[in-house]
Amino acid sequence: MTQAESRPPEEGARNRERYALIGAGPMGLAMAKTLVEQGVPFQGFELHSDVGGLWDIEGPRSTMYETAHLISSKRMTEFADFPMEESVAEYPSHRELKTYFQRFADHFDLRKHFLFETEILRTEPLGGSGEGWRVAWRDKTGETHEDIFAGVVIANGTLSEPNMPDFEGEFSGELIHSSQYRSPRQFDGKRVLVVGAGNSGCDIAVDAIHHGVSCDLSMRRGYYFVPKYVFGKPADTLGGAVKLPMWLKRKIDGMILKWFVGDPQKYGFPKPNYRLYESHPVVNSLILFHAGHGDIHIRADIERFDGKTVYFRDGASGEYDMVLAATGYKLHYPFIDGTLLNWKGDAPHLFLNCMHPERDDIFLMGMVEASGLGWQGRHEQAEMVARYLRGLRDGTEAAKELRAEKAARFDRATGGMNYIDLPRMAYYVDKATFRNAVNARISKLKGAA
Repeated sequence: MTQAESRPPEEGARNRERYALIGAGPMGLAMAKTLVEQGVPFQGFELHSDVGGLWDIEGPRSTMYETAHLISSKRMTEFADFPMEESVAEYPSHRELKTYFQRFADHFDLRKHFLFETEILRTEPLGGSGEGWRVAWRDKTGETHEDIFAGVVIANGTLSEPNMPDFEGEFSGELIHSSQYRSPRQFDGKRVLVVGAGNSGCDIAVDAIHHGVSCDLSMRRGYYFVPKYVFGKPADTLGGAVKLPMWLKRKIDGMILKWFVGDPQKYGFPKPNYRLYESHPVVNSLILFHAGHGDIHIRADIERFDGKTVYFRDGASGEYDMVLAATGYKLHYPFIDGTLLNWKGDAPHLFLNCMHPERDDIFLMGMVEASGLGWQGRHEQAEMVARYLRGLRDGTEAAKELRAEKAARFDRATGGMNYIDLPRMAYYVDKATFRNAVNARISKLKGAA
């Protein structure tokens, strides 16, 4: 007999009024905090033994590595009502961030709302919106449980399921995804090829330069590179006081990048075939430093493998002992049917990236990316949903208006930006457009409370 089946009837009945919250990483913690503030009952579930999500390198689904740091500064990333301590570095390490989220959970007394070392197995609706959801989970003893909840709030993150490409041919050396990378010692004595030059790929390539015999970087497309510091300050803390039209912002920021970064093409980096801000920039100056010193060589996209030989699409080839694919991650919600998330193309199509157009009992939190959004932008998303749930319960006009709005046709909050057509950009938004839209809904829901 499972725990759910053995509960007294009143316990099981109480769950029917609660929401199942999946995940205790940054988004799950923000969601838990705002649900508590709005008096919306819930039960949290977390696969790991503690909070922090991927920022806890010991977590079972963490894709963190020893040298990882934030690519945004702490003041532009932190929760507004829980600043990071002065002693925390301007670009914190994953260890500092793990501590930060543990302190956040302590400060707002959130751990008591979660069942830890618990894996969600299935979530399925009993019928139409508002009729409840059946949730099944496995606890740390291996015992399975099942109960009925009012709805499901998913906050299990977007960076845990590797996107491993299919390569032609066979590689006889070591082939891994960046999710399997933990320590620079993995490169000792090896000729390394890193595939993919996003932020993680460039960070890991710098590690390989210092610890491997050699390191090459294979790139399919060009990137814009942003230094972490401009005029001695974190680059993301400059500007923003005056809202500039995008054409002017591109011109000014492009000029600044030329001053501080130069021309990456002279080191062999391909030229981006899109405009600045149409994809996420690479916040890393060290990769250019090392390219300028000849410590790393830029390679074209891979054509095929043959033993330890890698052939590239420009006709060149190289010999390697390890190929590390820093090719990103794909959205992964194995415990729910994707059609229930209004999945279209590469990602669920949801109002403000979290609200189902037809259902009021399923929410997908944190499936949002934007340059400079930080955790505060995600906290605002959580507050909007929590206030909406409270408004539905209380029957406010603002909640009814939002329900009608999300049921009508809506577009992603891109601010007119033409983002490049890649799976990882399928849920990318313009920060100002997104935050303004979310906060406008929060203001309406506040006024109705």
